[in-house]
Amino acid sequence: MRHPPLAALALLPLATPTLLLAASPQTLEACAGIESDARRLQCYDALAGRGSHDASLADQAAAEARLAAEDVAVENKPADPAESRLRQRVDELFKYDESASAQALGNAGRGSLLDSRWELARDSKLGTFNLRAYKPVYLLPAFWTSETNELPYSPNPANRVTTPQNLQNTELKFQLSFKTKVAENLFGDNGDVWVGYTQSSRWQAYNSETSRPFRETNYEPEAILVFRNSYHLGGWAGRMTGISLTHQSNGRADPLSRSWNRVILNVGLDRENWALVLRPWYRIEEDAEDDNNHDMEDYIGRGDATLTYHRDGHEVSLMARHSLRGGDRSHGALQLDWGFPINNLLRGHVQVFDGYGESMIDYNHKATYIGLGVSLLEWY
Repeated sequence: MRHPPLAALALLPLATPTLLLAASPQTLEACAGIESDARRLQCYDALAGRGSHDASLADQAAAEARLAAEDVAVENKPADPAESRLRQRVDELFKYDESASAQALGNAGRGSLLDSRWELARDSKLGTFNLRAYKPVYLLPAFWTSETNELPYSPNPANRVTTPQNLQNTELKFQLSFKTKVAENLFGDNGDVWVGYTQSSRWQAYNSETSRPFRETNYEPEAILVFRNSYHLGGWAGRMTGISLTHQSNGRADPLSRSWNRVILNVGLDRENWALVLRPWYRIEEDAEDDNNHDMEDYIGRGDATLTYHRDGHEVSLMARHSLRGGDRSHGALQLDWGFPINNLLRGHVQVFDGYGESMIDYNHKATYIGLGVSLLEWY
């Protein structure tokens, strides 16, 4: 049996009020009430709609600084190799990277979608141990499925349900998610360590015949090392690369126990109002006797990609994942989320999922799910 992390659960009652401050308040009064100078300025910039504009200006300044640095290097290039080595050693001894050029390069992408969530630029960093938004926080009172999974199973004989569960095809789903930075600038002015926690629950709230049980809750703590990038690829700007160690489980006893551990590579790119995050992963293998679901990768997949569009308070994201195998091992899923404004903090939320693995207990169960409700925080 895998249990949810107690420390993360203990933080849940504190998470939502703090995360609301990270959701870019929509009034001048709300911005004025923020004590942190950097966060207050970020709030005013969000109200003024300066996000994408700042990113383009920051990228332009970085490009000019890079060209200027290249010109200086050419002008100052010594003809004598020995002199070149001596100058390099002197530069290393008296290195000073707070020049306007270095500052501009460090702020490339400031104000972009990914920078707004991961504090990538030098001027975007807000310090450690501030609770921030991570994945969407939502409540879907109506969450319907085309086919309930009354007999969950896995290849491990200890994880096969033999008595059908009495399940309704409409339930309630909610998700909580937050992250906080625990270390900043481990490598010069780059390299931040974040810890995150996401919990999603599916509650048979309308099933009075079985005392309205929580059908499935997934717990996902993770640690993420994030680096700022500055490169361009086909019109997209590469903003970040991260590596994370992720545990995910449903905290239940056999035969319903499901869990796995992964090392995930995160690659983030954006352009104007678009963001793309690519996540291939490697599963950390377990002993065969303890593995509740050794074929998890053939259903939930070996990687995913999430494309997000944000404009005028509307946010649409499409997640796709696949097993990257053929034949009988070819499985995957698509999930579409649409968040739209209702008022300053409350938003409508629509979710459509089709494929395998909507939750861990359903990792090898294929169905379509449609949810409708409200959300407090979206991706950006």
